[in-house]
Amino acid sequence: MSAAERRGVMARRPVWSWALIDWGNSAFATTVMAGFFPVFFKQYWSAGVPVTETTFRLGVANGIASALIALGAPLLGAIADRAGRRMFLLILATFLGASMSAALYWVGQGQWQWATACYVVAALGFWWNSQFCDSLLTDVAVEAEYDFVSAYGYALGYLGGGLLFIVNVLMVTQPAWFGLQDAAEGVRLSFLTVGVWWVVFTVPAMLFVRETRPLVRPGVLLAMREGVRELLATLRGLRQQQALLAFLLAYWFYIDGVNTVIKMAVDYGLSIGLPSAALLKALLLTQFVAFPAALGFGVIGRKLGPRNGIFIAIAVYTAATFGAAFLHTEGEFYVMAVVIGLVQGGIQSLSRSYFGRLVPAGRAGEYFGFYNMMGKFASILGPMLAGVTALLTHDPRLSIVSIAVLFVIGAALLTRVPP
Repeated sequence: MSAAERRGVMARRPVWSWALIDWGNSAFATTVMAGFFPVFFKQYWSAGVPVTETTFRLGVANGIASALIALGAPLLGAIADRAGRRMFLLILATFLGASMSAALYWVGQGQWQWATACYVVAALGFWWNSQFCDSLLTDVAVEAEYDFVSAYGYALGYLGGGLLFIVNVLMVTQPAWFGLQDAAEGVRLSFLTVGVWWVVFTVPAMLFVRETRPLVRPGVLLAMREGVRELLATLRGLRQQQALLAFLLAYWFYIDGVNTVIKMAVDYGLSIGLPSAALLKALLLTQFVAFPAALGFGVIGRKLGPRNGIFIAIAVYTAATFGAAFLHTEGEFYVMAVVIGLVQGGIQSLSRSYFGRLVPAGRAGEYFGFYNMMGKFASILGPMLAGVTALLTHDPRLSIVSIAVLFVIGAALLTRVPP
């Protein structure tokens, strides 16, 4: 695909409208999930409560959300396929997630129960939104364009989430610039801006993205019954779809490594004595490096094939986990942030486009439900592996190296999937 052809693809209304879904929902992932909610939950909504108890509460909230998402994703996708309602459910998930994110603005100090409830429902909205966004890739692009279009969506996601996060960080660190009383008001208002941002940038998709629908669209109840039957049949037949099953297993391991690096990076930086301000800068640096890098991996996927592109990203991640054991300064941590940024968006975008090629026609919602289910379950092994290694060795540097095992297993399983 030439540069002119890529520009033509990006200019198509359904394509850029679909990509803006990632631009909008990434604000929740960056500002709420990774940024402010965990800290604010401890220091504001659970003020005066022992740290161990707040950690337990937050862990339960994340656990409930993850379980509901993972268990319900394939069934919801199957029902959406049968009813031809993927776009409708994406819109519903958007308003659900955005409204609950915004609702955090009105949760008062000490009201951790309400904060937990809003967060769990908002997380459900975010992951369902992502699931149906992924499944619509096959509707806005032809197969030859999957790699580039998927990368385009992730690139805009990193850029959009990063831009709003910069504004939100300034609202917290410089509240007077925005006419706010203090940092706490800045955090609360940030949750409100996420909700507005998310909805506004999903509007183009509501107007211009059209899904491929079945010729016969049953009613809601019949679609639910048929969706359940179809899901059960898929589960029984999944063992015969060797390529798809091998990819899902490989994805489970290597994306667990990716997720663990994302989740453990800040904790690791603190463990080796780096200041929190430097870690925040590194997080922003990763966001903005990932924007052009994701587009670059779309070109790599087109020229070398998506599987080879994923192998390249896995190799970089494996080297990075070993290199992290030798970090000592802020500058070295920034270099590592750049390295991770170069492949983070790429491995996510090529995984989505590669899986899109394996999905049977007309069943994108259901199969991307499995894809997202594996992504949610892939948040268990890595943190446990790193935690147990740290506990046994009393060395955080060895704990980060242990994550390389997940990348090696994922790469080995990926060799069993046709290129």
